[in-house]
Amino acid sequence: MSAIRLRGLIRKEFLQVLRDPSSIAIAFLMPVLLLLLFGYGVSLDPAHVPVAFVVEQPSAATAQFTGAFRRSQYFQVVPMADMPQAEAALMAHRVDGIVRLRADFAARLKDGGDAPIQVLVNGVDANTARIVQGYVTGVWGNWLEHYAQSQGQELQPPAELRTRVWFNSALRSRNYIVPGLIVVIMTLTGGLLTAMVMAREWERGTMEALMVTPVSMREVLIGKLVPYFILGMGGMVLSVVVALWLFEVPLRGSVWVLVATSSLFMLVALAMGLLISIVARSQFVAGMIALVVTFLPAFLLSGFIFDIGSMPTVVQWLTHIVAARYFIAILQSVFLAGDVWSVILPNSLALIIMGGLFLLLIRRSARKRLE
Repeated sequence: MSAIRLRGLIRKEFLQVLRDPSSIAIAFLMPVLLLLLFGYGVSLDPAHVPVAFVVEQPSAATAQFTGAFRRSQYFQVVPMADMPQAEAALMAHRVDGIVRLRADFAARLKDGGDAPIQVLVNGVDANTARIVQGYVTGVWGNWLEHYAQSQGQELQPPAELRTRVWFNSALRSRNYIVPGLIVVIMTLTGGLLTAMVMAREWERGTMEALMVTPVSMREVLIGKLVPYFILGMGGMVLSVVVALWLFEVPLRGSVWVLVATSSLFMLVALAMGLLISIVARSQFVAGMIALVVTFLPAFLLSGFIFDIGSMPTVVQWLTHIVAARYFIAILQSVFLAGDVWSVILPNSLALIIMGGLFLLLIRRSARKRLE
């Protein structure tokens, strides 16, 4: 391997990047746009959920109960005259739930008997329905405790539940969505940056010119990987800066661990894209394959949004061939929990194995011939 030839190939690829604004846009512009889109647009924490309130007989007790919901940041109280009107609003998706206080609510509450509260939740979105149901239960429990205190009584539940949330005490979904989104962005940028590199050389006819030069295929591959690795890591640094400063995601682990594992994963993503680029000699085909093979599995099968443990067993086994699965586990630990080596080391080893396998396939597939 000649250092002079390798330096010339790397310089040639850097010049190609500077002359092709799309590469710079993929590396720097697309991560920022995706972070802004998903960071602000995707939230698993419902807030200001519109809930219809049907109070058949207003009283001081019903006013106190309704006020507890009005003071909550999670609900937007929408008064309704009767149940048919509330049900029509629920079916029209104007509200996501109904809370009904019957006419005898205050009397039964005063007599010390049971005062049932009817709650209807729109189950079309099952996740939101479960969260809203939990919110209603929480507001009801707090109101019941305050009501008992106002009556000079002490509410004594049969069991006291004390919860403590580790790593994400504020329960902000953005704290784990943004690190996972960085993984998806790195997968997409790494795959797209190199997926069309070799295909572009074939389409433009410059690959034939390289074939007649003394450069080896190993030098060509390294000359392709180095510039895009630097470009991809630059996009990663920009994504991390946006995550820390704009979305205020905590970084409790070591910066060096973050850089080292990100470099390892970027090599895997670039190797995946380069392998696609070698197999598909059309830029359009290479781009489509890169989207299907890299972006979709990273988005759906990596644990970014959907919990892997909740997937069917066959799909869970399938996720083991998705490189983003391992890096998401690393990144969420580094951001939220710190340097948890029992998570970092096994997943890093899996990335090393996958990277070595991809590089081996690239070496066997890339030949200095025109066939």
